[in-house]
Amino acid sequence: MSEKNHERKRTARERLAAEREKQKAAEKRRRALIVGASVVCVLGLAAVIGLAAANAGKDKGSKASGPATAPSGAQGKDGLAIPVGKDGAKSTLIVWEDFRCPACKAFETAYRPTLHELADSGRLRIEYHLVRLIDGNLGGTGSLRAGNAAACAQDAGKFRDFHDVLYDNQPEETNDAFGDNAKLIELAGKVGGLDTAAFRACVDKGTHDGWVDKSNAAFKSSGFTGTPTVLLNGKNIYQDQSMTPAKLKQLVQQADKG
Repeated sequence: MSEKNHERKRTARERLAAEREKQKAAEKRRRALIVGASVVCVLGLAAVIGLAAANAGKDKGSKASGPATAPSGAQGKDGLAIPVGKDGAKSTLIVWEDFRCPACKAFETAYRPTLHELADSGRLRIEYHLVRLIDGNLGGTGSLRAGNAAACAQDAGKFRDFHDVLYDNQPEETNDAFGDNAKLIELAGKVGGLDTAAFRACVDKGTHDGWVDKSNAAFKSSGFTGTPTVLLNGKNIYQDQSMTPAKLKQLVQQADKG
């Protein structure tokens, strides 16, 4: 074999090896996307802690007042959980979330079809706990206002549909668009039968503001460090770096059979 041909084959092998490494890295990034997304809001906390301190007291509307009025059907300790699915399901998924949190949206985007399927089949009961981590990090009231509106939707029996609409229309993390009640009422129009006088009054009055704040306080005292925090039958599934919607479904199915 000539030196020229040998060099050509060696170069081709090197290119092939480099391409394989590139593909491996891309696949690794893809697998880590959902799990890695869970720390986005935690990293945001570290990045903006100085900003939050500097802005302390500037946003006088950022703290809710009034009684912690739980929405209809709320369950769990202190009535802080909004349940979706059948009470008799053998598996329970607890989700702590913030409607302004981009990592929460990433989780929703990847897992929503599976969660809907498992809940609708009676195999999984989901407990949603609403917090306002981003309000505390970046200022504003979008997390609070959206949480209150979602609780108002729960009063109307439309929580899951409105919950999904909020994530489908989530603004940029630094954009406090959800702090505008009119925007939330506009989005309610995407859910059949939700935009009623009762819903609008609940949103505008902040009927469940105190409840959202109470849930947020429970989150802070729990020792959890970021949203979303997702627990399957008491185990934080984000500690499993190999977790996928398919694996979650398998775990739930196994528990259902057991």
